Amino acid sequence: MSNPRKWPAALAGPALVAVLVATLTAPTAVAQADEPIQDPLPDPTPSALGIVVEEFAQFPKTEPVPPPTDGRLMRHARINHLGEIPDGSERMYVPDLNGKVYLVGDDGEPNLYLDVGAEFAPEFISGRGLGSGSGFVTFHPDFERNGKLYTVHTEWGAGLDEPTTYPEQPNAAFHGVITEWTADDPDADTFSGTHRQVMRLGFRTQIHGFQQIDFNPTARRGSREYGVLYLAAGDGGLGASTTDPQDTTTPYGKLLRIDPLGGNGPGGTYGIPRDNPFAGDEGVLGEIYALGMRDPHRFSWDTATRRMYLGHIGEHRIESVYEVRPGDNFGWSEREGPFVFRRGDPDCGVYPLPEDDERYGYTYPVAAFDHNPPPGHPLCSDSGHAISGGFVYRGRDVPGLRGKYLFTDLVDGRVFATESREMRRGHPMADIHQLAVYTADGERTTFRELAGDERVDLRFGRDAEGELYLLAKANGKVWKVTGTRWAPHGPDVVAYYDFEHPVAGNLERDLGVSGTDLALVNGGAAMRVPDRGGHVLVTRQEPGADDDWKAGVYSATGVRSLHAFNAAREVTVMGWFKVTGDLPAPNTNTPDPDDRYNAVGLAGVLSGDSDGHAVRALLEVIDVDGEPRVVALGRRVDGARSQTFAANADWREILPRGRWVHLAATFDFDTGELALYRNGRPLDGFYTVPGDPWAVDGAPEPDLTTASDPAGIKIGGSFPQNTGEANPCDCRMDDLMFLDRALSPPEVWLRYLLTR
Repeated sequence: MSNPRKWPAALAGPALVAVLVATLTAPTAVAQADEPIQDPLPDPTPSALGIVVEEFAQFPKTEPVPPPTDGRLMRHARINHLGEIPDGSERMYVPDLNGKVYLVGDDGEPNLYLDVGAEFAPEFISGRGLGSGSGFVTFHPDFERNGKLYTVHTEWGAGLDEPTTYPEQPNAAFHGVITEWTADDPDADTFSGTHRQVMRLGFRTQIHGFQQIDFNPTARRGSREYGVLYLAAGDGGLGASTTDPQDTTTPYGKLLRIDPLGGNGPGGTYGIPRDNPFAGDEGVLGEIYALGMRDPHRFSWDTATRRMYLGHIGEHRIESVYEVRPGDNFGWSEREGPFVFRRGDPDCGVYPLPEDDERYGYTYPVAAFDHNPPPGHPLCSDSGHAISGGFVYRGRDVPGLRGKYLFTDLVDGRVFATESREMRRGHPMADIHQLAVYTADGERTTFRELAGDERVDLRFGRDAEGELYLLAKANGKVWKVTGTRWAPHGPDVVAYYDFEHPVAGNLERDLGVSGTDLALVNGGAAMRVPDRGGHVLVTRQEPGADDDWKAGVYSATGVRSLHAFNAAREVTVMGWFKVTGDLPAPNTNTPDPDDRYNAVGLAGVLSGDSDGHAVRALLEVIDVDGEPRVVALGRRVDGARSQTFAANADWREILPRGRWVHLAATFDFDTGELALYRNGRPLDGFYTVPGDPWAVDGAPEPDLTTASDPAGIKIGGSFPQNTGEANPCDCRMDDLMFLDRALSPPEVWLRYLLTR
């Protein structure tokens, strides 16, 4: 099913408003009750909308204690939230898990307000476990009057001898401690005052302890909700092997709700609100507000609707957003998102819900996405994805985001959005869209690039006006979201390379929606040269056997990030090309100096069963009846026959040596139609294979490519791997795009204009 969108007229020009991408929503995979679901949920849909961000603050470098054994803890600064003190001072606060709490004003200059780590040393620990350290800080809504704020931190060593609020788990690895601080002067920019312990829990592993602690900013003074503190307590890393998250006699895997100024809780250090869903129930912890959670990472309230949303990090498959209401049970560890979870399952899969599922009373997400293991990785491996819950935008500065719930994949730095009006319990889950990211000067980028690291550790923050900020631990920076922008290349661009974005390891950053970074084979950084007002890619034949310069990505088991070309109905391959050598290149496999290869490799998407040569969609120069021609060559079914559409014009007129030319090839696997374009204009041509080589006549409808992930992308040769070449291209290339749609002639013209 497609949702047509239109380009803004400002992008299209007065004479053309081109139709944007069809948004494909993949159905949830079907499995028998005893079979794991291999692809549980659709991937987030690329959006034509992007956010504009401006750097706001740089935080000082900090070090974990003790020195960590997990390299993921070595960050520039482990900043993980931004909020605003509710006193009208416009001071914002930012915690660093390594023990610091900073204040920051409009100038973006951090000021150390409180050193939690120093206060609780040497028991304070931030170097063991991703959530260890001073994890969060929040200010009481009456801070201006009572000077009270609250922190959570972790302790070990002698700290483990301290009595816990509840019976301690045997062999606790660390304690999570909630502390109340009372400032002598609430207006001061450096804390001076007293503190007391509110709650202490023992956790048996080094993960999934306390996460966020916070007050509801929508609560009115005098209401029962005003001044109550919510505490997100993880399952301690044991939910996959125990029933702790379902056990209402323990606090693990729960969202707790307490009155920090009350005294009817254990030890009299806090109160249990009378309107809590289990308050007064015998044998149940009255602090529990909701249960059945693995790692409740971030929660927030929509300031317009007062609904509470929580981002929940899954085990191996599902990242979820829940609307939270009193007494909810999210099902962990019997459920992972809207699926059955089986403890001890060697496949680490999820399973269909039983027919009588309603009797269990579980609450399911209002939005979710999956994270299947990458190609070649074990099923139970960590795929490197984790949701960080965000906020429904209700600010004034960025009207294009109003009403959208924005959140991140904290690991890889992708930014997502859903429409809050679509996040409704009991209804189909809301569509998730991945937003493009732009700098203030209009350059498209990614947070991996902005943070300078593959692991971004990205989270949202919000000020009192509802404006949004993004924080990265990788480099300790904060960016403010200042606007929106239409993505000039659209959400249909699965992969896009402009060769202005190098990545460590001789890679080129993919600016498309798939994140499929491109390997620059043999030449590395030297393959980027100045041209066209920036940098372009150089490919060429080299004298050795396996050292030709080319580019690509390859996996024999399929490249998961290119899943958009799995069971695809349409494809477009396009880009700018300049021939620099005498082509076709000399054949290095024969002694005859006049013998030349019969093809020139340009760019293409491989088939699912490809050894690196066979293609699903290819733009190339090949021999047709003894004469080189520019062609679009496609294969609908892996291993089956291909069809070729060849241009009538002499290929040297289409690609004259020394001149930049924009070429595009489109493939419609349902109708069997192919097309070629030069500088945005269609090229006349002919099909080389008579009949119906793609077998598109008859059922089923529509005709799609094989349901296999492509083995990769190849550019400038026969193979993306570092193997002997048969189609070397002595060329320069730029703005290479691989789209999951066959663009219409006006759309090809527009893409040509936008990249010219």
